Amino acid sequence: MPKILISACLDGRPVRYDGQAKPLLDLRVEQWRGEGRLVSTCPELAGGFSTPRLPAEIENGMTGSDVLAGSAKVIDSAGADVTAAYMDGAQAALALARETGCAFALLIDGSPSCGSAKIHDGSFSGNKHAGAGVTAALLKQNGIAVFSHQELDALERALTGVRTDGR
Repeated sequence: MPKILISACLDGRPVRYDGQAKPLLDLRVEQWRGEGRLVSTCPELAGGFSTPRLPAEIENGMTGSDVLAGSAKVIDSAGADVTAAYMDGAQAALALARETGCAFALLIDGSPSCGSAKIHDGSFSGNKHAGAGVTAALLKQNGIAVFSHQELDALERALTGVRTDGR
């Protein structure tokens, strides 16, 4: 039974930058938890951050793939370069996924770590654009199927072996 790496905030843990959780209340998530499929992680805590912490965004409308390639940085709201900690957290999440047999990841969208469909644009104005965070990008690059918290139907289909690309 394939396991699912899940953002700890979606799993109900108060680990977000503001010290809050964002529990994903859905019967499917409860079922997967009961089946022992969920592996909870917060890449930002694994990277050395504490809770609460300053919000951070990937600069200049760039993405996690750009950070992994070394062409973009993650900057916190005070202007500090926190890229190294985000890279460390992404590597820790990948290692955990591999160690526990996670073929899938269910991550909170919008985060500079876990965002899989949309992330903030680096202006700290609330604007988002299409793109993945550092952890989501690294997981995808390593063959782990990543789904946002808004893609539970697609994740459920993937878990049951139904293709998510319509074929």
